[in-house]
Amino acid sequence: MQRFPARPLISSAIGCQLQLLPTIRHFGARKNGNGVSEDDVRAARNWLEKLDAETIPKNLYELTFSRSSGPGGQNVNKVNSKATLKVPLDAFLKHIPNALHSEIQMSRYVAPRSNSIIIQADDSRKQNDNALSCYTRLHQVIVEAGRNALPGETSAEQAQHVKNLWV
Repeated sequence: MQRFPARPLISSAIGCQLQLLPTIRHFGARKNGNGVSEDDVRAARNWLEKLDAETIPKNLYELTFSRSSGPGGQNVNKVNSKATLKVPLDAFLKHIPNALHSEIQMSRYVAPRSNSIIIQADDSRKQNDNALSCYTRLHQVIVEAGRNALPGETSAEQAQHVKNLWV
């Protein structure tokens, strides 16, 4: 973690100093700190634009069905309607741009012991609906990783404004 020199805010007679924390603007003005090149960022943005829940390769994951838990009635303990999607990270990350790897590995769906992404859905009584819910959540994991890992695009107006500040 990078340390920033603190500036004294108030000096008292005793000699105590309150320290200023780095401002939020300071962090927002940083360059891309995760070591990813601009070409990688551009390629990741293009890849994310084309990504859809149906375009994720089906051979990457294992989909299983089991009985969902909860109160009985209406076949809840008799029918395998709960869907579990297991995606091995090693195979999955080969298909994902490098700029997104660290964010995906920090996802709440990652199971460290199995080194897999595990997504479960038992929202519906239908297997197919629960499977679609798993695919949609996997897609959301990727999109959210892109949102967190990739810096926002700078508009032409903003770039010109910043350029004028330095001139």
